[in-house]
Amino acid sequence: MDLSGQTVVVTGGAGLVGSHLAGMLADENDVLAVDDLSKGEREAVPDGVAFEQADLLDADDVAGVIDEDTDIVFHFAAHTDVRVDDPEEERRVFEENTEMTYNVLERMREVGCDALAFTSSSTVYGEAPRPTPEDYAPLEPISIYGASKLSDEGVVSTFAHSYGIQSWVFRFANIVGPRQRGNVIPDFIQKLQDDPETLTILGNGKQEKSYLHVADCAAAIRDVVEHADDEYNLYNLGSKTTTSVVDIADIVADVMDLDPEYEFTGGDRGWTGDVPKMRLDTSKLSELGHEVPEDSDPAVRRAAEQLYDELR
Repeated sequence: MDLSGQTVVVTGGAGLVGSHLAGMLADENDVLAVDDLSKGEREAVPDGVAFEQADLLDADDVAGVIDEDTDIVFHFAAHTDVRVDDPEEERRVFEENTEMTYNVLERMREVGCDALAFTSSSTVYGEAPRPTPEDYAPLEPISIYGASKLSDEGVVSTFAHSYGIQSWVFRFANIVGPRQRGNVIPDFIQKLQDDPETLTILGNGKQEKSYLHVADCAAAIRDVVEHADDEYNLYNLGSKTTTSVVDIADIVADVMDLDPEYEFTGGDRGWTGDVPKMRLDTSKLSELGHEVPEDSDPAVRRAAEQLYDELR
């Protein structure tokens, strides 16, 4: 799909990936960022991007932001809480993520918008062999968040194959970058600002995952949407290397010019549902002609430098 001269809606447009993608597309398209601002920040929406506060659980709100002129929807809005143990909160994450996705797709069907890009997650794989390709099965998520994303993928697939809504689904590694909060990098920065001598690390610190900078993530999304042309397009997005939690702590401490002692809460997981080790197979992305420019460690360092500049 040619991403120029289009009318674009980005849900979650005040969040990390949504705000960066909206800004990237705004030079050549008419872009509307949509967000309920429960976690996103209005200030994150770039200049040149229109903004509408809306609740995607409300069908009237959805109708107000997606209309007959909409050419493509980038559906990035979601409850992204992965550290959830409370049963009621788990229910809310699962039900509301799926309901938002259904409401967006049903409205698209009503108005004849036939192109959707959707952000899924590596958590749909569960504890899979590494590197994990897109066709790995069976998918056995171990967190409610991962289960909600797998449910969302099923809804997107149904609308793609039954109702002609061409779809691009992205299974993300850990995305990092400026304006991010609630992730391991800003958490470490804030902890070390409070106590420069000691850093508490969840689990044993050996958890090892792939990290991708948000600017590289947005560039990959645009490239895939422009060049992958199947009815239903599924792509992993991540770097080809991994970074351990202790290595992240080392990078953050170096950026802050500190030398703290590390304390570990113990166990091989940071929280219930945490996948200790994750690396995605991105050969399908490479075959399309897109190469992620950075390994995981440099992506973490770039994000740490940007976030430290924001938080200090």
